[in-house]
Amino acid sequence: MQFLAYILVYPILWLISILPFRLLYLLSDGVFILIYHLIGYRKKVVKANLQLVFPEKSEAEVKVIMKKFYHHLCDMFLEMAKTLTISDATLQKRFKITNPKELKRIESLNKSIILMFGHYASWEWSIAVQKHLKYTGFAVYKKLANKYFDSLVRKIRSKFNTQLISTKETISTINENESLGKKSVTAFLSDQSPRPSKDVYWSKFMGVEVPCFTGAERIAKKLDLSIAYLKIKKVKRGYYEAEFITLADNTQGYKDFELTDMFLRIVEEQIREAPEYYFWTHKRWKHLGKKHTA
Repeated sequence: MQFLAYILVYPILWLISILPFRLLYLLSDGVFILIYHLIGYRKKVVKANLQLVFPEKSEAEVKVIMKKFYHHLCDMFLEMAKTLTISDATLQKRFKITNPKELKRIESLNKSIILMFGHYASWEWSIAVQKHLKYTGFAVYKKLANKYFDSLVRKIRSKFNTQLISTKETISTINENESLGKKSVTAFLSDQSPRPSKDVYWSKFMGVEVPCFTGAERIAKKLDLSIAYLKIKKVKRGYYEAEFITLADNTQGYKDFELTDMFLRIVEEQIREAPEYYFWTHKRWKHLGKKHTA
């Protein structure tokens, strides 16, 4: 069944990938009508998330954000399919690094780098960063149950030589690189929601107390790695800019969870500035009120 699903879907994705951008976004407009107006994909989740973190906004204001978000969501997933056949030159034109000198400065410290992301704008096209790296680039991802689609995702995301590692492989891969003296840049999507437990760190995110992943910070501090955030901004449809924001050149002097909180504040700032580009279908606040029951 896994292979059947793959052979049915893959040709569609490939056909989407060879569309000119003008037709790609025309298709995206059609998908928006299907997803938002006809199917109503996760609209209850999106609305609940927005009302939770923006209690001051009216229902009409929330609806405007929702529509903009679904337009962006459709664009982003078709852009992901486009990555199958996109050229390096086209990707670099559409996903620009605004301060590559800062990356070069961090690399000049001769230390590996932890690069934190949020589910904001286009994290999929951030593979364009690899062209600017002197170090080997790795990206942490959650392995898919369908091995054929998992292989496809690995193919898409590693197209420009970024190496994907599963969450279970992360620590061993970084430790091995460090033991071999191999400098690396490892990317973490760090705004996801771990299961509550007595040991998990809780912090405010968009005014709501949530459990937080702290793996990026803990690895950086343990191995004395530099840590930075890639701030991605959507300039216009199909065009993005990314800025390297250094959180710490030397991480060991920071208090526990201080760097994680710095990351959360930057993501919050982006969300408040343009909320339509955050990944609202993600159940980031699903553990609301569970802190004292963990």
